[in-house]
Amino acid sequence: MVDVDCFSHFLIVDLESTCCEDDSIPKGEHEVIEIGAVMVDATSLKEVDCFDIFVRPVRHPSLTQFCTNLTTITQKDLDKAPHFPEASEIFAQWLHRYKNYVFCSWGNYDRNHLESDSAYHNVKNPISAKHVNLKNEFAKQMKVKKVGMQRALELVNEPLMGSHHRGIDDARNICKLLPYCLI
Repeated sequence: MVDVDCFSHFLIVDLESTCCEDDSIPKGEHEVIEIGAVMVDATSLKEVDCFDIFVRPVRHPSLTQFCTNLTTITQKDLDKAPHFPEASEIFAQWLHRYKNYVFCSWGNYDRNHLESDSAYHNVKNPISAKHVNLKNEFAKQMKVKKVGMQRALELVNEPLMGSHHRGIDDARNICKLLPYCLI
């Protein structure tokens, strides 16, 4: 694991992406549709700032009903949203205010997806910071098998707040798990 003691902030990121239940979106063509992020003070573990933006997909621009049901994100939410290059730049500008943070997510999906969408759109990844897989750290520290975020919250008797599978809400829920990942 990265030595988290040398960082002043934790950047918690959760992405939502296009999805389907019937293989109508081929593997590798899922696109980011929401970037949710919370900046957390490393000492107090309190939220100091947040960021949330919808992203309009280009390969499969129409959301599936499955995706809307899962995420609560609607086609209307995305129709006027920026495409990934612009949304990524807006996110990078928000991040620019913070100099000493470590990028954290629940698993490697979010890190990998940012990398793949950045590569697809031929833009710089908005996050260049070191990454910590909090799902791995939670399992190691709590001596349990790797579990999803919702199950992790149940294990530590924390309620799920907001809508599960909404980027900003999931990022905030992951923040509640930080103390159990950093023991």
